[in-house]
Amino acid sequence: MLTLMENAFIASFLLSIAIGIIGSLMLINRSHFLAASIAHGSYGGIGIAIYFGFSILLCTTLFALFLALILAMITYKYKERSDTLIGVIWAVGMSIGIIFTDLTPGYHVDLMSFLFGDILMVPNSDLFFMAGVDLLLIVSIFFLYHRFLAISYDRDFALLQGLRVRTIYTFLFILMALTVVMSIRSVGLILVIALFSIPPFIAEKFTSTLKEMMIVSMIVSFLFCLAGLFLSYQFDLSTTPSIIIIAAIFFFGTLFYKRKLI
Repeated sequence: MLTLMENAFIASFLLSIAIGIIGSLMLINRSHFLAASIAHGSYGGIGIAIYFGFSILLCTTLFALFLALILAMITYKYKERSDTLIGVIWAVGMSIGIIFTDLTPGYHVDLMSFLFGDILMVPNSDLFFMAGVDLLLIVSIFFLYHRFLAISYDRDFALLQGLRVRTIYTFLFILMALTVVMSIRSVGLILVIALFSIPPFIAEKFTSTLKEMMIVSMIVSFLFCLAGLFLSYQFDLSTTPSIIIIAAIFFFGTLFYKRKLI
């Protein structure tokens, strides 16, 4: 039986892999707002699961995938008005979750952990799910690296090259949705986007290729998680906010850094 700190250490490692891969892809695609919409909107899946007594992990995964498919279709077809539609999906998803939670009798103490996360309380079942998502991410980036790169920087050129841009674009959204779900228990819906944004931003300052950015992001995010765990243990603080604060300090420290061109 793993201890809380061992679970947190494993969760941090698995989370860092996802941050390195998806966080970097989110950065070059400027899709953090889209991922935030999936993250907050997936609260609807949590509310439905609690009301009907379904598996929270399964229901939230299905709901997040549903939102991802809708967002992929909207942003691909209606790019000019996508910001408004994204905001609507964000609000509707959260509203569904809140309403179903209100309709459920009794007080649900777990709800705060889904909103703000607690990496110390990640169950073993979630660790297996996180490992599965990480494996999918690694396999996907191994086989589709150049395709992701092509649609991220020049979608029109990718179309001319005969790439199935819409399919790859939609698959990227599916990966984002799965990554969001795997992060809910450890980071929470509210703070997940910050942790997926800061390490890639820092890594971009010190790297010159997407592969390098992913690797550095993994390392940086893992160090942030370990530092946050240490800080929360030493001063009896909430773990996830501690991780975010440490990440934010380094974020502002590198904000105005400019890589020298050789």
